[in-house]
Amino acid sequence: MKTLFDKIWDAHIVKNIPNGPDVLYIDKQFIHEVTSPQAFDGLRKRKIPIFRPEQTIATADHNTPTIDQHLPVKDELSRKQLDKLTENCEEFGVELYGLGHPQNGVVHIIGPELGITLPGNTYVCGDSHTATHGAFGSIAFGIGTSQVEMVMATQCLLQNKPKKMRININGKLKAGVSAKDVILYIISKLTTGGGTGYFIEYAGDTIRSLSMEERMTICNMSIEMGARGGLIAPDETTFKYVKDRKFAPKDKNYDKSLKYWKTLYTDDNAVFDKEYSFDAVDIDVMITYGTNPGMGIKVTELIPSTDDFDTESEKNGLKKSLNYMDLQQNEPIMNKVVNYVFIGSCTNGRIEDLRTAASIIKGRKKADNITAWIVPGSKLVEEQANKEGLTKIFADAGIKMRQPGCSACLAMNDDKVPSGEYCVSTSNRNFEGRQGPGARTLLASPALAAAVAVTGKITNPVDLLSDN
Repeated sequence: MKTLFDKIWDAHIVKNIPNGPDVLYIDKQFIHEVTSPQAFDGLRKRKIPIFRPEQTIATADHNTPTIDQHLPVKDELSRKQLDKLTENCEEFGVELYGLGHPQNGVVHIIGPELGITLPGNTYVCGDSHTATHGAFGSIAFGIGTSQVEMVMATQCLLQNKPKKMRININGKLKAGVSAKDVILYIISKLTTGGGTGYFIEYAGDTIRSLSMEERMTICNMSIEMGARGGLIAPDETTFKYVKDRKFAPKDKNYDKSLKYWKTLYTDDNAVFDKEYSFDAVDIDVMITYGTNPGMGIKVTELIPSTDDFDTESEKNGLKKSLNYMDLQQNEPIMNKVVNYVFIGSCTNGRIEDLRTAASIIKGRKKADNITAWIVPGSKLVEEQANKEGLTKIFADAGIKMRQPGCSACLAMNDDKVPSGEYCVSTSNRNFEGRQGPGARTLLASPALAAAVAVTGKITNPVDLLSDN
């Protein structure tokens, strides 16, 4: 009896090294401008070509500006990194979805939407949130720069097989509760170290009820539990999403692939090293209050106090985080004034996320104190938002939708939150300085972020949904 993870991993072992790692075959490698230059230089110095360039996909995303993308990039470091990516891809024969390409976008958004991400495959990228692609029933994880070079040179990777965890979620989610709330709730329960050493399979009827975009949000943040990655068994929702996409199998090849994909599930009685179960009814709209993604609470709850923790380390961690965030123990988070909102990133920059934001913003105006960045995750998402009138809804509210990119997720571009300011962000990390030096990040769903955009303070989006 095998788990889904076992089936995919075992099928990709090129060689098993006794008492050592496996030589794992990698179906596709995604690269971007930040972690690839050193890998290309390594190949160049050793005079090694990319072994299978057609299995490497490049995009520009971290350093791209989100306004005036037709103009030269102003920031010198960003411009150099983007130019270097273009040069490297041309020299080594790698397909590049660069700035200005009609299908450019965030690396973990363009893979699925172009049909590059498929069930049963292995995917790597020099980016921790590669776990996103696991939503399709694949093994996907982030790697370091030297490993990027290894995959370029061999299409293989030395990897120790992780332990296996299953997280079951069953029941119907409450109105207004999203996939982002689900994963923030799980991380708040298991902590940022709860998944360390594991690959997580998400299962249960709650997970099966989610769209592919919602599943991607769940898997995307597996890494925030310390996990190596996350995956979800493919089903009819997966197959319907994949079919007819640009690089997905066609005609007879699709039928052949589908036959294989339908074998990708965990066998009855397969054994996991660890297992958890949660009830959907216990999950509410979530928000973080501290400086790691595990410091999350229901938006209606009070910020914890040292009395809620057992160890001195936990108590001191709370004090340090609240000091940075300028928040108080036992203080309500609701109605806290916030001046910045970011809706986007590889976690929540897909078309469904923009639709959710628009459902809250429609017919309302942006609060006077708010600077709002709504950033589509790709050119295709941007195009779809324009077609559906979402861009106009935002514009009517006083918010101009920006152009695709990682944007304010990690402040490697012009979209930086000023020091001391709060930002309700749909991204994946709230570390100190993540969105700019001294910036204070509160992670939340697109619905909650949109509610803040129109009220200027932390607001439960459920209250606004009932008004629309």
